[in-house]
Amino acid sequence: MGERAEKARSLFMEGYNCSQSVLGAFADLYGLDMNTAMRLSDGLGGGMGRMRLTCGAVSAMAIVAGLELSSGRPKDSDNRTEVYAKVREMSEKFAEKNGSVICAELLGSAVPGDNSSRPEARTAEYYKKRPCAECVYDCAAIIESLLLSDKTEE
Repeated sequence: MGERAEKARSLFMEGYNCSQSVLGAFADLYGLDMNTAMRLSDGLGGGMGRMRLTCGAVSAMAIVAGLELSSGRPKDSDNRTEVYAKVREMSEKFAEKNGSVICAELLGSAVPGDNSSRPEARTAEYYKKRPCAECVYDCAAIIESLLLSDKTEE
């Protein structure tokens, strides 16, 4: 337990965004190559396109829950209920630990967006002032404990 959480944090420290880091840590379990996983999740970073809304790492938890639990059938409301319940459970666990699932609140920003879609440069100061690496780790650890605890690593 924790191996994928460490991988997620490592991906973030390599320069991937929050969402990419979480999805990338689990992509192989669902037959996704890293390039596809990175492209699928890229737009969710920074609270969806850097609008500072729902944390991208939390959004990636929802993607992994769908990959793990969803039947993909449009009229399977019982299954959709199961997926939604798991997403809520995981999101609530994240909020319990971190105080919110909203990017702006996690960063301590009063305003959800800053009108710029340009990501900040990844410098030592960037990593020092942000909780993102730990949020990424927390989301991956929550996936491991609440979604995949019955699975054995190959």
